[in-house]
Amino acid sequence: MANRDFDIIVYGATGFTGRLVAEYLVNNYADGSISWAMAGRSLTKLHEVRDEIGAPADTPLLTANADDPQALLEMVARAKVVITTVGPYQLYGEALLAACVTAGTGYVDLCGEPNWMHDMIAKYDADAKASGARIVFSCGFDSIPFDLGVWAAEQAAIAKFGKPAPRVKGRVRAMKGTFSGGTFASGKATAMAAAKNPAVFKVLLDPFALTPGFSGPDQPKGMLPEYDDAVGGWVAPFMMAVINTKNVHRTNFLAGHPYGENFKYDEMMVAPGIGEMGKAAAEAIAKMNPMNADKGPAPGEGPSKEERETGFYDIAFIAEMPDGQRVTAVVKGDRDPGYGSTSKMIAESAICLIHDVPEGKGGIWTPGALMPEPLKKRLEERAGLTFTVE
Repeated sequence: MANRDFDIIVYGATGFTGRLVAEYLVNNYADGSISWAMAGRSLTKLHEVRDEIGAPADTPLLTANADDPQALLEMVARAKVVITTVGPYQLYGEALLAACVTAGTGYVDLCGEPNWMHDMIAKYDADAKASGARIVFSCGFDSIPFDLGVWAAEQAAIAKFGKPAPRVKGRVRAMKGTFSGGTFASGKATAMAAAKNPAVFKVLLDPFALTPGFSGPDQPKGMLPEYDDAVGGWVAPFMMAVINTKNVHRTNFLAGHPYGENFKYDEMMVAPGIGEMGKAAAEAIAKMNPMNADKGPAPGEGPSKEERETGFYDIAFIAEMPDGQRVTAVVKGDRDPGYGSTSKMIAESAICLIHDVPEGKGGIWTPGALMPEPLKKRLEERAGLTFTVE
């Protein structure tokens, strides 16, 4: 790895989110501490984006098509870590992942597609362990705030009660931001795959779909509005729970079940208002699903700079002990979740792999299993996230 040309290659740098990642590196690592290159399909577009984001004129530009395995292999062999924002991953991601596994190159993505992740774990985990490739899925708002939020809540429970909590509730208390064209495309691709193949639907319903060989207890469904004593109000289903909960269980699984083998976890949104107003708001939220729209934002489209910078999120993770005692960890982000915060999180995840995770830890990981403490520290210091205990 010491002989690689670059620390990081940003693959998909001409897309909306990839461009934000490249811009983050320009603005935050201009000191030369990170060597990096921009990559995509079109050299012309790469030139344009490099100039538009103010990257140095000598920033290396690399081209490789997502369907050209040899070009991808030659590209990833030049880097310590590849950041890929080119989704839907189930349509465009496997060849790049396979190349990284072959080359022993680190890999971070923004995947929120559990069916694809399930298949890739089965197909490539053993080879990644053998080659030393550290493959880390879901390094954006899917699912870092939730993965590390549960980890932080369990650390707080151990500190306060001397043992982990068997039950954690993830509760989105406030959030401002839109989902991306890439997220919409990924959701549609997953829905189409499930319609064609019942096995995909089964994966989506299984909380332990990403823990091969292990199934824990029945989990709270989180599919209907309910009154939650833990927050003193009504809560509604949260659309990202289908992926985040699976990643949290995979973290517990990969880490040797530090939360216990009977661990239960769910995610819901806190509805505004109290009493009947809160109930009505929760029921209204439950009926809304932006993925049901016929046409969403196109890949490459996204919110304005002002919208990204005025976005935020506030998520509580309530660790509950069998005797009813509780402790709450809170994760907050200072940008819109889908773009502003996500672009910072994936960049710092890649840098964390380079600086804070020893080589030899090959395999397909979650952030919370591979690098919870150093990544949390980086996100607090550089990416606008806060982790507190209430």
